[in-house]
Amino acid sequence: MLIPVLLAGGESATQNLSIFDTASPQAESIRSLALLVFAITGFIFVVVEGILIYSVIRFRRRAATGGAEPAQVYGSKPIEIAWTTAPALVVFVLVLVTARTLWEVNVPPPPPKVGDNTLFVTVVGRQWWWEYQYVHYNGTPIRAVGPDGKETDQPVITANELHVPAGEHGAPRRVFLTLKSADVCHSFWVPRLGGKTDLIPGRVNSTLFQTDKPGLYVGQCAEYCGTQHAKMLLRVVVESPSDFEAWLENERKPAVEDPELGSARSMFLSQSCSNCHRVRGTPAQGAYAPDLTHLMRRETLAAGIVENKAENLRRWVADPQSVKQGCLMPAFGLSDREREDIVRYLLTLR
Repeated sequence: MLIPVLLAGGESATQNLSIFDTASPQAESIRSLALLVFAITGFIFVVVEGILIYSVIRFRRRAATGGAEPAQVYGSKPIEIAWTTAPALVVFVLVLVTARTLWEVNVPPPPPKVGDNTLFVTVVGRQWWWEYQYVHYNGTPIRAVGPDGKETDQPVITANELHVPAGEHGAPRRVFLTLKSADVCHSFWVPRLGGKTDLIPGRVNSTLFQTDKPGLYVGQCAEYCGTQHAKMLLRVVVESPSDFEAWLENERKPAVEDPELGSARSMFLSQSCSNCHRVRGTPAQGAYAPDLTHLMRRETLAAGIVENKAENLRRWVADPQSVKQGCLMPAFGLSDREREDIVRYLLTLR
């Protein structure tokens, strides 16, 4: 689905998806490989088509033979050697350069080390959204903070928007992703940052990237995973180290406790929301659906489908299928008052 856009090097409605407009060394390695493959295959195409066109024009009329059968050619050892050797050499060269590129981009995660400016995140692909568990940064474990102000043994967990630090002042900040699937096969692909890496049930894969260009980078699941595969979007927000650390510090905190929203909070907790969703610092500890602890600090809802604002949140709570048909969250038949109370509570989760 993305292939025509990627090959054309064009812009989507909101963001550049071109594999040739790279923003990381890993994506640059893949771009160089792609250009080499295009050059080799393009040369072969031109030669073959040139010979074909020449033959069509040169021999478009049969020479007069007086009714005799034309001379038959039954084989040519030099030609057979040539058309066997040449493809073998081409394949050999492509294997070598591909292996070198894979060596460059598939670096195994090192053990966390203080001072290495490396971020470790576990990515869990789900139908049809992404879960991000922030594990280590700069050699230090990332731990969520409980309502009592003390660190817990849980990592910071968020959904659908991956925040990472950019390198600066010549100091790269690498991002290692450990990739897992909770259900079916998915594939993590942000074209400007790196290549595709599959998330396979029962298997742990990894990938890495680094960039010194802050901004928003988008992609999507690149392995068909069900009815909402096309709407399982990826958003990677690359920030300056100081902005990232400020964002991460806020994400470590439990949910905001607003005394004026006691009834709204109680309404949320009394519904089935808390069976699937987690809101740290409350009895809602579900692990099946996205963590909502800091929901309103995300720019989008439903894995990048709609803008995260009150109007869309009301639509989502009232009838998720009207926003993302086929998603696994059902409509609960809430009354207007119940829906407004829940939305009012969710709007405070920053």
